[in-house]
Amino acid sequence: MAGGSEVVEAALSCAKCSKPAHLQCPKCVELKLPREGAAFCTQDCFKASWSSHKSVHLKAKLSSLATETPGEQNAASPSDGWLYCLRKGQARTPKIPHFDWTGLGGQSYLVLLLVGGDRYPVESRTLRPYPISEKRVVPAHIDLPDWANDGIPKIEPSSDLQHVVEIKTPELIERMRETCRIGREVLDAAARIIRPGVTTDEIDAVVHEVTVAAGGYPSPLNYHFFPKSCCTSVNEVICHGIPDARKLEDGDIVNVDVTVYYKGVHGDLNETFFVGNVDEASQRLVQCTYECLEKAIAIVKPGVRFREIGEVINRHASMSGLSVVKSYCGHGIGELFHCAPNIPHYSRNKAVGVMKAGQTFTIEPMINAGVWRDRMWPDGWTAVTADGKRSAQFEHTLLVTETGVEVLTGRLPTSPKVFPWLSS
Repeated sequence: MAGGSEVVEAALSCAKCSKPAHLQCPKCVELKLPREGAAFCTQDCFKASWSSHKSVHLKAKLSSLATETPGEQNAASPSDGWLYCLRKGQARTPKIPHFDWTGLGGQSYLVLLLVGGDRYPVESRTLRPYPISEKRVVPAHIDLPDWANDGIPKIEPSSDLQHVVEIKTPELIERMRETCRIGREVLDAAARIIRPGVTTDEIDAVVHEVTVAAGGYPSPLNYHFFPKSCCTSVNEVICHGIPDARKLEDGDIVNVDVTVYYKGVHGDLNETFFVGNVDEASQRLVQCTYECLEKAIAIVKPGVRFREIGEVINRHASMSGLSVVKSYCGHGIGELFHCAPNIPHYSRNKAVGVMKAGQTFTIEPMINAGVWRDRMWPDGWTAVTADGKRSAQFEHTLLVTETGVEVLTGRLPTSPKVFPWLSS
């Protein structure tokens, strides 16, 4: 430090030698820190104390960072098109919305902040929305679903297939196989870039680019005004998280939900991934969720009641002390993004009907570490756990065959090896 500023303060003592002090550290003045401990009698005492005294400035900066909201740390930039999402994607705002955020039950936790090559523990709070980028462009040659331009599905809401489970023709099934294969390749591409420091907007960019490169349309884009090409659900987000400017942190879990529209049909799948080093409880949550889906798929065959899927999932989750989300369910899929049947994932559900060869639908259990109840963020899409504890999800699009089931979105030999239990 080059010099101190004159301060007439008889009551102050030198932080180094306790003699009456007439100088005060200008950096402490700038940071509005208490005068006690920042006063010195001479330049020599100030210089001799600098190596230890400067830590006071660092602690003050770290404390300031810890009390800022994500909106302050990563402010919206209207001139660049980065704004917060409101009203299910129909509105934007430059200010972070007010909300009683739920993450970790409202508790704070410690993360490591990198400053000048050194790591410092900093108190962090719950997950928050960050600004989102502008809507991504789809090339003119891509076939579009009927909501692509104005955000409103036309055929789906009034279709008879909302009430009748369609038996797909062999030609339609073949198109679905092709589309689901593209969906798998898109999700695998997203999985390969997941690491600390990557934003969920960057994941969305990969999903969008790989989808359109294959000739497909990312089905979520502008579906009921959803603003992005995939859903990214981090930590306590159950589903429908909107990709934004937040960087993934070491220890996060993130679900990426991909749907591709190609040759007139949709293929839907998702997986939950580890970001860096994840705690054991989160590892168990994610593995149990994967197992819930696998156990549910194992019972799929002609003659099985749709309601049995929830019984199998709920039984396995409950044995691990976890809960099953009841607000969202699996669904029929094909030429429509969402249609009959509804596939609840919880026990004692009232799903009607039995499985028949030629039906296609998704199973996509959402499993919570705490209570099953959810809340909705101000953006109108992001569903989070009511108690702020973490949630995980896995999803496949399935075809009921004459003898059992075909997983249309199954993992490929080239899929990244990201789940430890699959390699053990």
